[in-house]
Amino acid sequence: MDIDFWNERWEKDQIAFHMKEVNPMLIKYFHKLNIPKKKRIFLPLCGKTLDIAWLLQKGYSLVGIELNKDAIDALFEELKITPSISKENGFIKYSAKNIEIYVGDFFKMSAEILKPIDAIYDRAALVALPLEMRIEYVSHLLNIANVVPQLLISYDYDQRIMKGPPFSVPFSEIEQHYGDYYEITLLNENIDIPSGLKRKSQAIETVCILQNT
Repeated sequence: MDIDFWNERWEKDQIAFHMKEVNPMLIKYFHKLNIPKKKRIFLPLCGKTLDIAWLLQKGYSLVGIELNKDAIDALFEELKITPSISKENGFIKYSAKNIEIYVGDFFKMSAEILKPIDAIYDRAALVALPLEMRIEYVSHLLNIANVVPQLLISYDYDQRIMKGPPFSVPFSEIEQHYGDYYEITLLNENIDIPSGLKRKSQAIETVCILQNT
């Protein structure tokens, strides 16, 4: 993972991927996972998403991983929570009631550090990575998190118009990555993003539920 690239994006406030509201697709579709409250949800490459506050309010326990420390400092400031901060296995760990965030490289996370989880919410992880790294990401995620249910949000657009991130990850690619491990259900009819991605490319948003086969 290109640590310098992502840290530079945060330092320059080039974070158009950060939504200034809770993702409407999370609100609309999260219940489809059928995950009881108090269960543990994993958010890979979580940033400072407002989705975290929403999930906490719904009574879930959260664990996330993010490369950039400033993003997590901002997250807890916005949550109005003072976390305990410690170093653990090469990560900086932020802990508070019902939430743990690890700052560091996703690919260095292990199942032992992560501990058992009950579901995954991938809002902006798969689409943040180029194809070669997406293949590695899926392999590593399955290794550390097992085949737990996922709510996965992705984008589909003409990659020739815009380089990304976020990258274009059509439904057909999601099936290639996860089809051997999950039953994949497309939840929406490919919703158009009104202003496109970064106002450069027309795009559609795809929401999937991945359940154990």
